[in-house]
Amino acid sequence: MNAIALPDPAPRPLAMFERLALYARLVRIDKPIGTLLLLWPTLWALWMASGGQPVWSLFWIFFIGTFLMRSAGCAMNDWADRDFDKHVKRTKERPLTAGKIAAWEAVAVAVVLALAAFALITPLNGFTKWLAVVGAVLAGTYPFFKRFFAIPQAYLGIAFGFGIPMTFAAVQDHVPVVAWVMLLANVFWAVAYDTAYAMVDRDDDLLLGMKTSAITFGRFDVAAIMICYAVFLGLMAWAGTQFGLGWPYWIGLAAAAGCAAYHYTLIRERDRMKCFAAFRHNNWLGACVFAGVAAAYALR
Repeated sequence: MNAIALPDPAPRPLAMFERLALYARLVRIDKPIGTLLLLWPTLWALWMASGGQPVWSLFWIFFIGTFLMRSAGCAMNDWADRDFDKHVKRTKERPLTAGKIAAWEAVAVAVVLALAAFALITPLNGFTKWLAVVGAVLAGTYPFFKRFFAIPQAYLGIAFGFGIPMTFAAVQDHVPVVAWVMLLANVFWAVAYDTAYAMVDRDDDLLLGMKTSAITFGRFDVAAIMICYAVFLGLMAWAGTQFGLGWPYWIGLAAAAGCAAYHYTLIRERDRMKCFAAFRHNNWLGACVFAGVAAAYALR
């Protein structure tokens, strides 16, 4: 008698901790640089809006909210780029692209994190909540701007800097002109650091037909980055004068300018790994500006 062939047993579902580890990779918990680049402008604004004496409950709301919204943005970005990332060396092993999680899971993670971030701001005033909705729309739509917008990094700068008007709204219940100028400064900063980042993937992006500032600027990419740094520092210098910040702030800006000069030495030869290092080093540039702001208020 022939043995009856039994079907292979169903594959064992991933254990819960394995699934959570994949979600952690999806939202880049292992790569906090994006959260830090989102956090520093928010902290600049929080200290300036509150005259150097932030309410600590607000600090934690924006600190945790920054982490949640950046994580949600990563999940949405991977969902939007799932058909492109598989062709890019740097991104082809991401959990969604590699087929380790489903597309609907990425969307679900993004929605849950965004709702958690919104829940954090429920104690804040209505104006801040409306700005939070705008910020969420900016974060959710950014991935699609890479399809048609020549410099999507500028849109990223608005999304990454939207904590600035939100913070002023939460503290002062309005957004002064200086806050919008700081947001504009953040746009130039984001174009600078994310162009260096885009230089890493330029060859892949050209093949895929993606739009990035590294492609748009072409052979003027390094010059464009340095000009953006200069405009950023100039606008932040103007903002400092509006708040009457003293010498520690100028030392902080000088240190930030030194970081930008160091980045030039990394990107001038357009080496992929050095460009990536320049991008990551912008964490220290943002930290220098914050140190100057905090010290200027502390020593008044």
